[in-house]
Amino acid sequence: MLQVLEPGALTTVQDRGRSGWARYGIPESGPMDRAAFTAANRLVGNGPDAGALEITLTGPLLWAGHDMLIAICGADFQVWIGGVAAPGWYSVFVRGGSLIRFGVRRAGARAYLAVAGGIVVPSFLNSVSTFLSGRFGGLKGRALQTGDQLETGVDPLRRRAHELWADAGERWPETRRPAYSGTPELRILLGPQASYFASDAVQGFLDAPYRLSHASDRMGIRLEGPVVRHSGPTGIVSDGVLTGSIQIPPDGHPIVMMVDHQTTGGYPKIATVIQADLPLLAQCLPGDSIRFRAVTLAEARAASTIFLKRLQPW
Repeated sequence: MLQVLEPGALTTVQDRGRSGWARYGIPESGPMDRAAFTAANRLVGNGPDAGALEITLTGPLLWAGHDMLIAICGADFQVWIGGVAAPGWYSVFVRGGSLIRFGVRRAGARAYLAVAGGIVVPSFLNSVSTFLSGRFGGLKGRALQTGDQLETGVDPLRRRAHELWADAGERWPETRRPAYSGTPELRILLGPQASYFASDAVQGFLDAPYRLSHASDRMGIRLEGPVVRHSGPTGIVSDGVLTGSIQIPPDGHPIVMMVDHQTTGGYPKIATVIQADLPLLAQCLPGDSIRFRAVTLAEARAASTIFLKRLQPW
């Protein structure tokens, strides 16, 4: 059991996501940074679909009710376990009764804390991911609060302290981590409605830097920068929206759809951020600058293959 003494700014339970429900208007949800989430679970011996904590901007203060193995990946936080500094991207043994304390966030926006056996909460539509707007999934459909108690699953291979201790110290290789940056270049596929924009508008979109707005969340990241001009209608008959889709509303300011996005939309989509680069965007903060680079479908598929291989155990 993990007890929440302080919840942090926004800490939620997430798993790999709630796939297969978009036709009913329910988004996939899940982790904003799939790479860091998967790495944390792999380090403690979980499958990639186990429940873990997504920690945004400021971290929680947790009390460990029993011996456990944890890993924290993603944003670079100061972390102490029982008063001893703990590294990120490593599996770490936690003695029962210890405090897990998050301090200063040195880089990035989101970290993921996985525990051997996973975070166990009631499943909703085959997932424990929290969908905040829908108020379901996770722990009562909300962010963690002071006093919450989180059950952890039992891993039959790691019931004794000495076994947990023996599995500590595993490191996720740097070569398998995303190349995080406060100024990332994100690869995109143009379309499916790129023809709704003047050719010079598309080129301007590719040439200019954009800043993340403070009005960004798990549903969508709003961008500030040069206006993208429509060449005709500013709306379309609503069609499907994917994570990474870049909508251009009538005001011309791009919105990148993220994991809690609506499943359909009536704004033209100028491009889509490729899967491999979504973790880079997930770790950006309001005010950070990003740029876009168009790639071919073959290049996007090759990048996806590399991305998925890096998430596999070595």
